[in-house]
Amino acid sequence: MPRERLTPKEIQVADFVWQGFTNREIGKLLGTTEQVIKNHLRSAFDKLGVWSRLELAMYVASHGGKSWREEPIRPLYPASREAAS
Repeated sequence: MPRERLTPKEIQVADFVWQGFTNREIGKLLGTTEQVIKNHLRSAFDKLGVWSRLELAMYVASHGGKSWREEPIRPLYPASREAAS
C-alpha cells in the first residue's frame, strides 16, 4: 500500500492537509518552516502518485479520513506461513 511508504511526518502533514490547514499553519503546529512542510508534501505526492494538495486530501479521505493516520495492524506471520503450518 503506498501509504506505508510515507514517513510518520509525511503522514502527519498529509492529515493536516486533509483537515484544511495551510502549509504555514502546519509549520507552526509542527514547529518547523513552511519550506520543510513543502518538502514533506512533495515527497508524499511522489510516493502516493498525486499532483496537488486537493488530490492528497482526496486520497486521505478515500482511504479512511480520520482513521487514515492510524497504523494498520499487521499479522506477525504472512498468511502463506500460517497456511503451511
